[in-house]
Amino acid sequence: MKININTIPEEGMNLNFDRTGEWFRQLVNTKLRPLAAEDAGDFLLQRLDFSCMVRKIGDNIYVEGIIKVNAEIPCGRCLEMTGLLIQAPFNYTFSPAPPKMGEDVELNAADLDFQYYEGEIIDLDEIIFEQVLLQIPMKPLCAEACRGLCPHCGANLNKTTCNCRSEARDERLAVLKQIKLEH
Repeated sequence: MKININTIPEEGMNLNFDRTGEWFRQLVNTKLRPLAAEDAGDFLLQRLDFSCMVRKIGDNIYVEGIIKVNAEIPCGRCLEMTGLLIQAPFNYTFSPAPPKMGEDVELNAADLDFQYYEGEIIDLDEIIFEQVLLQIPMKPLCAEACRGLCPHCGANLNKTTCNCRSEARDERLAVLKQIKLEH
């Protein structure tokens, strides 16, 4: 979704649209593939709903909205695909790009919701994609009580039991049990 900043009315404008998983896959392929060839492939976005208010004050553009995402992602414990619902608000401020600065500038937390634009067009797909990536949990779970995989045979402990020893340990570390610490 591209916005021409010259078409934003004084009172602002509301935008509502949705995207499919194909939109997300295309952005992953163009933006992330060189960096993380397989890492984002397990996240399957099914539908994204986006609504926002866009206002222009002077040369600054303010975008405030909410994203709603329906997706599937592997559980961090048992690796079974699980449904994920994300609903997250966001705010962005766009300002005209300043002349090039010669020295490095340190960013703070407020700078994370701030971007520069050049020309008359702002591409909202970029910030929507970024917001989706920021909202993906680091370790999603299918359920809080997920038992995960057996560390020895790999069986999904939510579906079956295994006969592996529960006290199984790495024999290379057995010598560490003999060390006694004095207080």
